[in-house]
Amino acid sequence: MNIMGKTWARRATLVALVAGLAACGLPRVGPNKAEIFRGSVQKDGDAFIVSVNDHVTRATAIVPALGFDAKLTGAGVIGSDTIRPGDTLGVSIWENVEDGILATAGAPASLEEVQVDGSGNIFIPYAGRIRASGNSPEAIRRIITEKLESQTPDPQVMVRRLAGDGSTVTITGSVGGQGVYPIERPTRTLNAMLARAGGVTIEPEIARVKIIRGSQTGEIWFEDLFRNPDFDIALRGGDRILVEEDTRAFTALGATGAQSRVGFESQTLSAIEAIAQVGGLQSQTADPTGVFIFRNEAAEISNAVLGRTDLVGAQRMVYVLNLTEPNGMFMARDFVIRDGDTVYVTEAPYVQWTKVLTAVTSTISAAGTVNTLADLAN
Repeated sequence: MNIMGKTWARRATLVALVAGLAACGLPRVGPNKAEIFRGSVQKDGDAFIVSVNDHVTRATAIVPALGFDAKLTGAGVIGSDTIRPGDTLGVSIWENVEDGILATAGAPASLEEVQVDGSGNIFIPYAGRIRASGNSPEAIRRIITEKLESQTPDPQVMVRRLAGDGSTVTITGSVGGQGVYPIERPTRTLNAMLARAGGVTIEPEIARVKIIRGSQTGEIWFEDLFRNPDFDIALRGGDRILVEEDTRAFTALGATGAQSRVGFESQTLSAIEAIAQVGGLQSQTADPTGVFIFRNEAAEISNAVLGRTDLVGAQRMVYVLNLTEPNGMFMARDFVIRDGDTVYVTEAPYVQWTKVLTAVTSTISAAGTVNTLADLAN
């Protein structure tokens, strides 16, 4: 075979080798753009692939709304002196006679820790059962005085409210001190009670406060307690308060700085912020024209995005961002990431060819080494 023939034979072999390596499927981070687009409904797939524009950013800008309903915000602050079942009272009684029915002159009869029963009553010797629930300590003092006046001259009565089971709340979660706290004059509202518990110990921007009152449940962002005074609700005995970190997260895959499940660092998270959270795009491999957000979208939003009315049930949506377009960065800034989203960045086309060429070069080098060893052996 002449030299020209050998050259063409080598080229043909090289082309065949490159094609074979490419067909074998070299390692990569995931599907390329063409493969993703082949999964669209326009090509017999089951996902709608949509390029992000201003209409799409507006239609998909849904942020979970947290707040208390009217029953919680409309409940007035209960006076700190209002007695409720479970409260504990301290009662002291003075009599103006040497031999009183309860005490001697100058020395009070002290009844410490008189607990209000489930029916709202207390028992005082010689005064009997007295209605305490719904009354203030002053009102209870007058009632006891009237009951005892018929049995001892000019009794002097003092009633004070102590902390009890009926006037406490339970605080758990990410606070400085978990525990059971009494509702007192300075801590009759939610924000004041959280401060008494040492405040939140996580980033305030992603702290969520949940309150359970009987069958009612309300949840709010911690920061909203400061932005809207109406959310600083009045507390009731038995309230359970839970402070926890926002559990929303998205998954980052592909040619990004990190591939993992990532928690939200703010109440609202844009696509550009999500990419920044995982270290940005890999400068050596990422394709800035192929940023995809995979999401199961509710029917009403899907219809709004696609300009349709016939879709029923959740739809598979793939939103496409091209960061190289004149307004691409603005679109990424305005597109809101939601809980459960998958953010995927494709590799640049040249990356796969670089891998092929590297594999070919390595193969040829290995083949040359084998031939050299064979020649030496002969």
